[in-house]
Amino acid sequence: MAPPKYRGAFNFGFQLCIGSGGLLSSLVNYGTVKISGGWGWRLSLAMVAAPAFVLTVWAPFLPETPNSLVQQGNEEKAKRMLQKIRGTNDVEAEFDDLITASNASKTIKHPFKKILQRKYRPQLVMSVAIPFFQQVTGISVISFYAPILFLTIGSGVSASLMSSVVLGLAGTGTTLLSALIVDKHGRKALFHLGGFLMFIPQMMIGAVMAAKLGDQGVMSKGYGVLVLIMMCIYSAGFGLSWGPLGWLVTSEIFPLEIRRSYQCFAVFKASIFFFFAAWVAVMTAFVYAFLPETKDVPIEKMEKIWREHWFWKRYVDDGAEYEVDKTEGP
Repeated sequence: MAPPKYRGAFNFGFQLCIGSGGLLSSLVNYGTVKISGGWGWRLSLAMVAAPAFVLTVWAPFLPETPNSLVQQGNEEKAKRMLQKIRGTNDVEAEFDDLITASNASKTIKHPFKKILQRKYRPQLVMSVAIPFFQQVTGISVISFYAPILFLTIGSGVSASLMSSVVLGLAGTGTTLLSALIVDKHGRKALFHLGGFLMFIPQMMIGAVMAAKLGDQGVMSKGYGVLVLIMMCIYSAGFGLSWGPLGWLVTSEIFPLEIRRSYQCFAVFKASIFFFFAAWVAVMTAFVYAFLPETKDVPIEKMEKIWREHWFWKRYVDDGAEYEVDKTEGP
């Protein structure tokens, strides 16, 4: 529903809510850890029902998107919805693009076979590679097991939970910053910056833990603070780039005719940080070389960026020529 000019910022709301939810959960854990009688963890788990209740109550009030309404055959309603969300009656050009894309999608009888065709190879590779890279950044390990990590290096229970709060603040803050600049500076620039901000801290954390953790699993307070600072920089880098961009880019690169099919695809030791740092380097180089910029490009015209890309154009052009030859026959 978002206009191309601000699509990145609106899409980032998803990751911003995920980060805010994680931050809120860390605050709840920090506040309930000292409740005696075994009620602390029960209260912490029970409070999960609050956001679930909000989602359940508000879901029926969500509007259908113009794309969805067009695909359902409600073109008049779709046009009114498009006029409403754009704030103007002058939506003919965009609405015509939606109709054209919808008509093209209706001609496809086997969308899952269609998505495997050569002309869609670049989108398919990106839709698999980017979510994979997002997971091997190591963010899940750091986010969920940060308290255990800080207990391992000698922090107390309360200090460990507060460290998780600090990490949440760093990640959520940079996600909000990224939402403000993604449509101005583009996706790839943030991917590159985020990769740098994650790679360096991962290497430093691995080096410090390898050298200073020792056989007893405890390091000095000074090195513990250094690890926390590096993890905050890492969390900030993820919140700036791979966190929100992993959802944004994969949601906008597919043409309408196959988008629904695509949606169906989409113990701490020092060495783990070197492992994730290596993946950060690989995925940053991958984005630099193979991902075209999608800033300000309407979804209906997204195929153009693949035709102009130095690598993917050979697949898109070959796929188009193959379909023409097949249509013309012998």
